[in-house]
Amino acid sequence: MHQLPPPDRFYYDAALGWLMLGDTESALAELQRLGPRARGCACVRELEWGIHAERADWTRAVAVAEEIIRLAPEREFGWVHRAYALRRMAGGGLEAAWAALRPALERFPNSSTVAYNLACYAAQMGRLEEAWTFFARALKAAPQPAGLIYMALADADLQPLWPRIRATKERCS
Repeated sequence: MHQLPPPDRFYYDAALGWLMLGDTESALAELQRLGPRARGCACVRELEWGIHAERADWTRAVAVAEEIIRLAPEREFGWVHRAYALRRMAGGGLEAAWAALRPALERFPNSSTVAYNLACYAAQMGRLEEAWTFFARALKAAPQPAGLIYMALADADLQPLWPRIRATKERCS
């Protein structure tokens, strides 16, 4: 994380603490205390995204994720979390999430996170072969493939792929 100077670091830490305690109002209040320079840091925006996600304010979460992409396009966070919020936002949905995340695959070709999320969206849209292709890509890129398999077997988005994922798990055992 980018090093924020005091007192901004204290406000950031306080906001994170409030979020961890589930108090999103206090977390937002702490972020408002940050100076303008600190508010422009991607790490601060990522924390802000988490606050809006906790509040299920998906419209604001999408806007913050878009700011993150503008500030730090080289960070996966903005791309993945914009799609996540778009899926849940009124007027959004799976197709919107897919369309927002798909370009990130070219930017992050070795990302297990991007490929995994695309697999989830494709599976939920009934595009199972495409979902499997993305899951296999995520598995190949994952630093710990076994962990990804276990996560996928607990992820309802990937339920249509569970038989194939179980078969892959058995071959890896």
